[in-house]
Amino acid sequence: MKSTDSLEVMTTAGPGATPAYAVYAAPGGAAGPALPRLPLAFESFLYLRPEHQALQPTGDTVFSFYLEDPAAGRTVAQLHVALAPSSELARSPAQAPFGAVQLATGLPAVALHQLLDEAERTLAGQGIRRLALRGYPFAYDPIGAATLAETLRRRGYRVTLAEQNYHLDPGHDYEAHLHPSERRRLHKCLRHGLHFEQEPPFLLPAAYAFIQACRQERGMELSLPLERVQELFRRFPREHFLFSVRQPDGEWAALTVAIQVSERVLYNFYPASPLRCNSLSPVVLLNAGLHAFAQASGLAVLDLGTSTLDSGPNTSLLRFKRHLGGVAGLRLSWEKELGG
Repeated sequence: MKSTDSLEVMTTAGPGATPAYAVYAAPGGAAGPALPRLPLAFESFLYLRPEHQALQPTGDTVFSFYLEDPAAGRTVAQLHVALAPSSELARSPAQAPFGAVQLATGLPAVALHQLLDEAERTLAGQGIRRLALRGYPFAYDPIGAATLAETLRRRGYRVTLAEQNYHLDPGHDYEAHLHPSERRRLHKCLRHGLHFEQEPPFLLPAAYAFIQACRQERGMELSLPLERVQELFRRFPREHFLFSVRQPDGEWAALTVAIQVSERVLYNFYPASPLRCNSLSPVVLLNAGLHAFAQASGLAVLDLGTSTLDSGPNTSLLRFKRHLGGVAGLRLSWEKELGG
């Protein structure tokens, strides 16, 4: 990979383009990723904020591309790409649930092509041969996600992973949309005195140990170490929450880390329950509490995430999310060879 020191690119739309868009591109420095020069025309997803991009793996250069509408004085799309030293692969994101391009409502495909033209040209000039993008769930922004997917298809990107992503609508009644079997489990939890709580962040180390033990019982590992989760809670305290289901004796029966990704979306990131509680299925009550929290907070999406194992879809987890009343959506990852 070539040096990215002080590289800054500005391009304008061609003749007859309305409006005249511009692309501002710059690598991050010691202070973190480059900031947009014009205010965003949309609320940035948490993972695409510069302060979150600054948490990418040490040694990676985060290259930021911003599509500007100078006449409106706004930035109308953004893309952050991580370039690892001595690698010909650039990724968006390097370490986060998703990256790729976030765009303003109503942005035409021709403008998105302009942003990607500049990104691909700049990255190829830095010695990058392949660009990998992991998109956000379509439920977060259905029109924007569809526009991005079609634009990438036309540009020759291939889909490397297509996943089912489930979410709940906080505007719908939770219990009414449960499968009868899950409704019985919810009532059983309540009869046994289990209750939903929001836990204080200082319990995070103990909660992490509980979640890790539950995952290990089921042959699964956590994607982030405790230190990284603590850093996220410390840097983004208003976006990270710890929720639990407790037994009458105070012991935990279920736990999760939940993340508010935007003003519309709450993500159920690390749900876990021990095998000893399988007969009660306290995760049904946990999701009831998350649903109520999202509803009270005016959110539109409670993201239950994907259910993908290394060997393929986790069919039992997919079935459970459907039984919770989860709505299936799409989530895509792409890759493209940029050439020499």
